[in-house]
Amino acid sequence: MTTQQTAPESRRETVPSRPEPAPPARVAGGGGATGSTTLSGGLSGAGAPADSRGRTSIADVVVVKIAGIAAREIPGVYDMGGGLSRTIGAVRDRVPGGRPNVGRGVKVEVGERQTAIDLDLVVEYGVPITDVARDVRENVVSAVERITGLEVVEVNVTVNDVHLPEDDGEEAYGDSRVE
Repeated sequence: MTTQQTAPESRRETVPSRPEPAPPARVAGGGGATGSTTLSGGLSGAGAPADSRGRTSIADVVVVKIAGIAAREIPGVYDMGGGLSRTIGAVRDRVPGGRPNVGRGVKVEVGERQTAIDLDLVVEYGVPITDVARDVRENVVSAVERITGLEVVEVNVTVNDVHLPEDDGEEAYGDSRVE
């Protein structure tokens, strides 16, 4: 009990003698609200500015979901993921209580201040693929940087398939010329 009383007193004596910390530097383009783009000198305690007390980490799955939603917003994107993941996703979507996987077809690498994103797309037949890829890139970069404050260093788009209008009807392949 005596140690607990003396420890706060000794700490109070040393706090005023510390030099006033400089405000943390901000990385250009950083949101600041997430704290992931804030550089600090490891300040902590009551004397430190509130925005530099601690660290914010953004999990990979957060970036995956944001990128998946942003990519699907673009007209001309029919679906995302490779053939097997789309098949599994279609089964999963039909199960009662199952939720769609917004991260299907998205792979990310997340660092402390930057992220790289890989997308696998299925586009609608007839849309210019290069235009869709450009629009997807712009929307994903904008959404991820705005929401997370991370710098997106690259967005790689792979078009795995083209959705044909007759793919919607199962009978399209049922009519055979040969019996």
